[in-house]
Amino acid sequence: MAHSLLEPAPLKAPGFYGLNRAELGDLLCGHGLPPYRAHQLFGWVYQKHIRRADGMTNLPRAVRLRLEEICDLSLPEMTSARASRDGQTHKFVLQLSDGAMVECVSMRTPRRLTFCLSSQIGCTLKCSFCATGLMGLRRNLRPEEIVAQVMTMGDFHHWQDDRFNLVFMGMGEPLANYGPVLHAIRILHAPEGLNLGARRITVSTSGLVPQIRTLGHEKLQLGLAVSLHATTDEVRDRLAPVNRRWPIRELIAAARDYGRLCGRRVTLEYVLLAGVNDGLEDADRLAAMARELPSKINLIPYNPVPGLPWQRPTPEAVQRFAERLYPRAPAVTVRHAMGGEIWAACGQLGGLSPGT
Repeated sequence: MAHSLLEPAPLKAPGFYGLNRAELGDLLCGHGLPPYRAHQLFGWVYQKHIRRADGMTNLPRAVRLRLEEICDLSLPEMTSARASRDGQTHKFVLQLSDGAMVECVSMRTPRRLTFCLSSQIGCTLKCSFCATGLMGLRRNLRPEEIVAQVMTMGDFHHWQDDRFNLVFMGMGEPLANYGPVLHAIRILHAPEGLNLGARRITVSTSGLVPQIRTLGHEKLQLGLAVSLHATTDEVRDRLAPVNRRWPIRELIAAARDYGRLCGRRVTLEYVLLAGVNDGLEDADRLAAMARELPSKINLIPYNPVPGLPWQRPTPEAVQRFAERLYPRAPAVTVRHAMGGEIWAACGQLGGLSPGT
């Protein structure tokens, strides 16, 4: 069978970070090893953060010598790690096994450390204000390439924070790479993995309605962030072409059902573009939509991308929009842009990033 251009080429040895414990046990059995060794390996890699077989002292020497031929424990090469001026945001460029580059971001606030993950190299949805969309879709990421982003950033920060958050808001549309993303999440969520609570993981989507509904039945309590960005189909068709397939009314209905099914408030993400979607009438319509479902609104003043025509509203316009929402919407926050000077902010990841 011909290999899909959207999928990575097969690996010589299975990537460790794409295997759950049962799959790793089966792999070990195929090499004549007892499956309980999988539990030991997971402990070394995810709990003790040991990446080399020779450091796994409770494994027989014969197993340690064979481990590299059984599965690949290596992480992608970090070709760049750029820090913001305040040192609170880092953007990482990772080179994958086929030479492809993927970007991910860590953000520290007084309350938490958050890792922003990519799910694809590029994106096919072509949201008109996003740098990643300018790349087109080069390929999907494997589960191990998604988990490896977490491990790489965790290693960089020396695992100082045991209660960090994950957001799938980097390069790509997570729900367009549904299977690998969910497989990676289950590995990270598993008690024998990083044991990361599902409520600390948020999946963002531009509006793939069928996948939103499927995600709601996964029996996970993942956060869902919907990239809304407009309150009329006319404007959203222009900003997010996926709206032509699943218009706002269908998207809000799916988000409402997800929130009720999972017992989670859905985040309505709204990039504010000067003179496009930042009027008081937009605020009134957005508040009415938010009241239809368990939700909160996250306002994102536009982060500029070279070559794109959009402008960020003035601070006064952002404040006016937020104040219009406050008495009418369930909950409203204004996102503080982090890492804009290193092209690490929302909508800036992709081939235009300097130094990559």
